[in-house]
Amino acid sequence: MKSIIITGASSGIGRTTAEYFLQEGWRVGLIARRADALAEITHENAVAMPCDVTDEAAVDAAFAGFGHLDVLFNNAGMFGPQTTIDQISLADWQQVIDVNLTGMFLCARAAFRQMRAQDPQGGRIINNGSISAHTPREGSTCYTTTKHGVSGLTKTLTLDGRAFNITCGQIDIGNARTAMVHALDEKRAADGLAPMDSMDVMDVARSVYHMASLPAEANVQTMMVMASKMPHIGRG
Repeated sequence: MKSIIITGASSGIGRTTAEYFLQEGWRVGLIARRADALAEITHENAVAMPCDVTDEAAVDAAFAGFGHLDVLFNNAGMFGPQTTIDQISLADWQQVIDVNLTGMFLCARAAFRQMRAQDPQGGRIINNGSISAHTPREGSTCYTTTKHGVSGLTKTLTLDGRAFNITCGQIDIGNARTAMVHALDEKRAADGLAPMDSMDVMDVARSVYHMASLPAEANVQTMMVMASKMPHIGRG
């Protein structure tokens, strides 16, 4: 049975993806802060590992206790304040950096360590980037900065992992219907703007599954999956 750890597994993209992998017969480690939400995923192959991805000791313990690891979906993240830079406090900035970059670093490090040491050696890390890793939306200083950092982490892991049969790829997602996108739409409504074009979050889960299911000799380095009518390409 193949195995995957998914961070941010209690809701949104993480939960939908976890449920899809369970349906496909994988053993799935579930990481998120909310133990009660993880407990709702009751499949026999689900392994709840509640912890905060910014807690170094907790992350290392969760990965060490999971056993053989084929794939990490490094998914946990937050958007942060939706405003211009002059309205962002240092505390808000640091919180987004801690979750989106430090948390991703800690989980990637723990997965890399496990994959390098296990027999057979190797595995796959899939980082959740964003269309914001390429093109920002307004009022996203914290989020966009971290997602550009994720791209650098992905490329470095790809290079450093080659000697140990560890592959790394990045999925850049645009407007899947989750609570995060719903919150952005609420802000748009308050500003008198129409809802954003969006897509079913299940399409993201299927995309992650494709990346995870490839043989070790193949890798999707970057994949962008987005709502078809998003204004990512083009200009006004």
